[in-house]
Amino acid sequence: MNNARDPVNDTRDSVNPLNRTISNKAVLISGAGGCIGSALAQETIRSGAKLVLLLDHSEQNLYDIHTELTAGGSASHLPILGDISDKALLDELFEKHRPHSILHAAAFKHVPLMEGNPIAVIRNNVLGTRILADAALRHRIPQLVMVSTDKAVNPRSVMGASKRVSELILLRLGGPHTRMSALRLGNVLGSTGSVAPLFHQQIARGGPVTVTHPESRRFFLSLRDTVDLILAATALNADAAILIPDLGAPIKIVDLANKLIREAGRRSDEIEIVYTGLRPGDKLAEDLTSAAEWLEPTSDPRLRKINGPGPTSQHLDSAIEVISENVSARNLAPLIETLCDLVPEYQPNESLHQFLNPIASLTRQT
Repeated sequence: MNNARDPVNDTRDSVNPLNRTISNKAVLISGAGGCIGSALAQETIRSGAKLVLLLDHSEQNLYDIHTELTAGGSASHLPILGDISDKALLDELFEKHRPHSILHAAAFKHVPLMEGNPIAVIRNNVLGTRILADAALRHRIPQLVMVSTDKAVNPRSVMGASKRVSELILLRLGGPHTRMSALRLGNVLGSTGSVAPLFHQQIARGGPVTVTHPESRRFFLSLRDTVDLILAATALNADAAILIPDLGAPIKIVDLANKLIREAGRRSDEIEIVYTGLRPGDKLAEDLTSAAEWLEPTSDPRLRKINGPGPTSQHLDSAIEVISENVSARNLAPLIETLCDLVPEYQPNESLHQFLNPIASLTRQT
């Protein structure tokens, strides 16, 4: 792999030769007010999209991106305050605007926060993705690309497990009428919840800078690269696929902290680094693929396709029904059990073991 790119200082001009994929077409972006969604909105408008549907359930985030685009002179976007779980809203939008592409960036993603709110993350990430994908199929939307995460691989968090199930849903539903793909990414620098903005704030205050563990490592990429790769995924002719880019080598979090301290004009002896310990759902290092998965090339040298085993369609459909019923009833125990069933490599953190069947829990630990 080519590890020469520095994601922290990547200021390349955006190179998007794929304008034809979205040029003069309608595009729907879920989570459009988030960092990735906002950047996608700006790029799709620059690339000549006929209409960009900005879907977000946060009024403030939606207001911010709508105001920014309007100030930039864009009249080709429509802000929509709503949720990917609102079937009636999706049907209305798809019937009226007939988007060519859905860029699905909406997700709950903060690992420790979601460990304390597991039902919310399962409802949003799993059921929301299923509802959105079903609507895309009903209306024969040509394409859906979901932003996934390396935390879906060998997950230790509810968030990671929920994103893995979301990947499985797209593999289950994608086909020739609606191509569906998931793009696994690492930590996006500058995005909400990324360590870089937190480190900048801590450095500006004079420290300390908090790092979970001296050996903690993550894959990083810039927001610019993230947008380019998502749009590159829209150009691939794949019926159903999980994709992964070249993310280079993982970077030690403490090395990133020291780099940002130096770039702020401070010395390492001026700003203290404090190790706080791994949080619930955290891992020392993330993986890009599991032991059971393998890679294949695609027509784009930046992206590779991930292949591997998964549940049968009937198994997955039955499990989603169980998840839906128990989200509505707020029964956490069967939800965690179902995640473990669909994602056998998922290892819930200790705070969730109490919700597992004792025999199943013992089997998993041994």
